[in-house]
Amino acid sequence: MGLSFAMAGTECVLLSMMAFDRYVAICSPLRYPAIMSRAAYVPMAAGSWAIGGAASLVNTSLAIQLPFCGDNVINHFTCEILAVLKLACADIFINVISMTVSSVILLGIPVLFISLSYVFIIVTILRIPSAEGKKKAFSTCSAHFTVMVVFYGTLFFMYAKPKSKDPLGADKTDLSDKLISLFYGVVTPMLNPIIYSLRNKDVKAAVRCLVTQSCFSQ
Repeated sequence: MGLSFAMAGTECVLLSMMAFDRYVAICSPLRYPAIMSRAAYVPMAAGSWAIGGAASLVNTSLAIQLPFCGDNVINHFTCEILAVLKLACADIFINVISMTVSSVILLGIPVLFISLSYVFIIVTILRIPSAEGKKKAFSTCSAHFTVMVVFYGTLFFMYAKPKSKDPLGADKTDLSDKLISLFYGVVTPMLNPIIYSLRNKDVKAAVRCLVTQSCFSQ
């Protein structure tokens, strides 16, 4: 539970750091080597791991201190923290507050930072006079933007949506939570290499070859 929470939290912060990297690359390309130097990106990466790890440590520590009684079977594919909290036999008010604060730090603030970065990126791209230049600039951000939408979309649906109090609705919510967690925990990481590699010229050529079937005629 702690490891999965830490990995997801770190990914949230890393995506916001990557948005800043794309912002500098497009809005200040000549200053990119100076701004995104080793002295900058190493602390950014280390900070992402530190924030994700700290959030995981706090929430996991609070969760394992709760008393559990009765049916202690976790209604989930993995040891997901929300599913574990549902089994507690005590007041989880502190845990809810901690999860809310973590959601703001790991979801709200990074999404706000990413949104501001992309506002400046879009404004800069629209000022590029040539269509080819705009296309290249958009392709620079396309992979990161796709991963961000898929990852944050599933996380927001999982952690930021209101919980149903109706028993039937709760059962449906549990099923949707399982599928969503499976998506962002398994499917999204599997898609990342494919999405990021689509910017590779060799991969583009191979895809174009398969689509047009020109490779079979050669």
